[in-house]
Amino acid sequence: MRLDPNGVFLAGGRPVSSCGAAPELARKNTIAWQIMSRHNEGDEHLLALRFDALISHDITYVGVIQQARFSGMTEFPVPYALTNCHNSLCAVGGTINEDDHVYGLSAAKKYGGIYVPANQSVIHSYAREQMAAAGGMILGTDSHTRYGALGCMGIGEGGPELAKQLLKNTYDVPAPEVVLVWVTGRPRHGVGPHDVALTLVRDTFASGFVNNRVLEFAGPGIAALPMDYRNAIDVMTTETTCLSSVWQTDEVVRRHYAAHGRPEAYRPLAPIDPAYYDRMIELNLDEIEPMIALPFHPSNAYPIREFLARADELLTAVEDEAQQRFGLRPRLADKVQGGRVLASQGVIAGCSGGLFDNIAEAAAILRNQSTGDGYFSLSVYPTSVPVSMELTRRGLSNDLLAAGAVIKPSFCGPCFGAGDVPAHNGLSLRHTTRNFPSREGSKPGEGQFACVALMDARSIAATAAAGGWITPADQLDYDAPQLDYHFDDSAFRHRVYNGFGHPQPETELIMGPNITDWPAMYPMAEHLLVELAAVIHDEVTTTDELIPSGETSSYRSNPVKLAEFTLSRRVPDYVPRAKAIARREQARREGGDTDALRAVLERVGDADALLGQTQTGSCVFANRPGDGSAREQAASCQRVLGGLANLCYGYATKRYRSNCINWGMVPFTLDEDTPFPYEPGDCLFVPNLRSSIQQGIEAMPAKMICASGPVHDLTVYVRGLTDGERQILLDGCLMNYYKNQHTTR
Repeated sequence: MRLDPNGVFLAGGRPVSSCGAAPELARKNTIAWQIMSRHNEGDEHLLALRFDALISHDITYVGVIQQARFSGMTEFPVPYALTNCHNSLCAVGGTINEDDHVYGLSAAKKYGGIYVPANQSVIHSYAREQMAAAGGMILGTDSHTRYGALGCMGIGEGGPELAKQLLKNTYDVPAPEVVLVWVTGRPRHGVGPHDVALTLVRDTFASGFVNNRVLEFAGPGIAALPMDYRNAIDVMTTETTCLSSVWQTDEVVRRHYAAHGRPEAYRPLAPIDPAYYDRMIELNLDEIEPMIALPFHPSNAYPIREFLARADELLTAVEDEAQQRFGLRPRLADKVQGGRVLASQGVIAGCSGGLFDNIAEAAAILRNQSTGDGYFSLSVYPTSVPVSMELTRRGLSNDLLAAGAVIKPSFCGPCFGAGDVPAHNGLSLRHTTRNFPSREGSKPGEGQFACVALMDARSIAATAAAGGWITPADQLDYDAPQLDYHFDDSAFRHRVYNGFGHPQPETELIMGPNITDWPAMYPMAEHLLVELAAVIHDEVTTTDELIPSGETSSYRSNPVKLAEFTLSRRVPDYVPRAKAIARREQARREGGDTDALRAVLERVGDADALLGQTQTGSCVFANRPGDGSAREQAASCQRVLGGLANLCYGYATKRYRSNCINWGMVPFTLDEDTPFPYEPGDCLFVPNLRSSIQQGIEAMPAKMICASGPVHDLTVYVRGLTDGERQILLDGCLMNYYKNQHTTR
């Protein structure tokens, strides 16, 4: 793989450095620009996009609908699918999970939505099978909203962005750069889509090479890839931190839409000659080999061949990182025995792993083999009921079960820590999307620690056939099946509620006792004083660290209860600190004891004059926060606890920054060369913040008031706000913004 940071043209069927065309004109010939321009109601620099369809799962849809209905929504204006694939098994006792599912069905009936019951399909499989269309755009509340291999641009965002679409407003984003992924060659025997994807993530993530850009796949190598292979690569583009993705379409894509009973959804898509791209990635499939991504990120990837040769060194490095970050040291190096490495578990699941072709090839490898009767186990989660039906019809489920694998219903749990949690010190191999800390479901705060390494389904099956000894699939001699997929939609026809275009406004929403409203959030005051409640110096902080996934997500519809878990697996004392800061702000608003606040303000000015005009709250500092999930709770939980700002050198993803803004938290940044020696308890004072935001001022003088005594000057920035984002911050959050609009109409 080769990365070229310079602009290139696609002309005459090949990438060239120049062709006589003007870049500003030729950039409009990319597939991405063709699609975005058809959905754009803004100008060519600041896009205002309207999507063709929306999709959410059961960790997010209650919050989306609650926000939209409180802001005046009366029906869903576009197809909106509510899938139930994240909390199917994520129970903490009681009725709260099924209460949310019942709420979802009642909302689909009331507002005219699509409701996909639990275990029918994972979110992205349903979108691929029933909603995607070439040339279309879908917005989802899951970071892996990626349907580019089908010619449909998907973007994953926090819930407030979907609420905007439900209220017939637009998704506003600066026109993104487009990166050409020029695909050549053909995958070798035993090399699967996860091997390609992990190589792509490894080579692009750390440098931010494609951050917030669109990946556009083209080139002669695409023709050799089946549809499932393309989908499984495409969904992993999220881990590069790109904004979206799209592929050229061909006969393979046409056959996919026809097989799924939607031939009208196909259209040929290709760059118009000449097309200009801001950057290029050359992806030679001939050179890809079986890969393994070690904890704690998909970019921590190595060829399995290299990993096995260096296993002692690499697994000891993982142990060292865990010790540094969590104060626990998993026992991984002791899994190296005689030059081999023994894994504890294999899982093939979700929107990346549970596809028909992946499972079919795993079944071929395991036919007449055994997973053994030792500690190693293998679980397989087909991505939808239609996929399960086809695996059964073809006899592939029988091959897997006979070998000792367990086949489970469609469910996203293994991707985010709510299913197949390995034993303490376990090493789980998964063809899923992520291997972030605690993503496997262990709880370091309670002394439990396990780790996930990502591998392709083919190599996981090869490992299972070896009884758990890690084995790359290219070492095996097996016949890869070439099967035409037959899609049977009978389960969807019989179980999925499709009410789009037919709202029933008389339907009552069925709300269980865990579904609660959001606490009051106040407009921005003139001055801001925030106390650091957490300081994290890790290179990147994931949304799973900001708000853990897994069983905590059962409280997703109760903002106050869910907020109790904020940063619980990374900074355990964050919640009590944030609560104490919030109590001081409440006392200020209610005319109570303000001595502590007054003492801080006296160090930067006239405390009596500042007291009534200064809003106080908590703040999190992290180098680059927000990699990972689109879940808005990563920001909203901070806000519920009184958080008013994030401070960092840069946001890992646009979606996390958007979540902060939509929940009324100021997305401050610092210059890269600004040192940050400060600690929890130190306070940041930003005078005249409201006036600065109103006037579009991006650089703001501030004071860092250290608990140890000194007061330091520094400059904070709020860059690139749109007019709408500016007003959302001034109003205090997106719900206040819409409430104010409704009041003035």
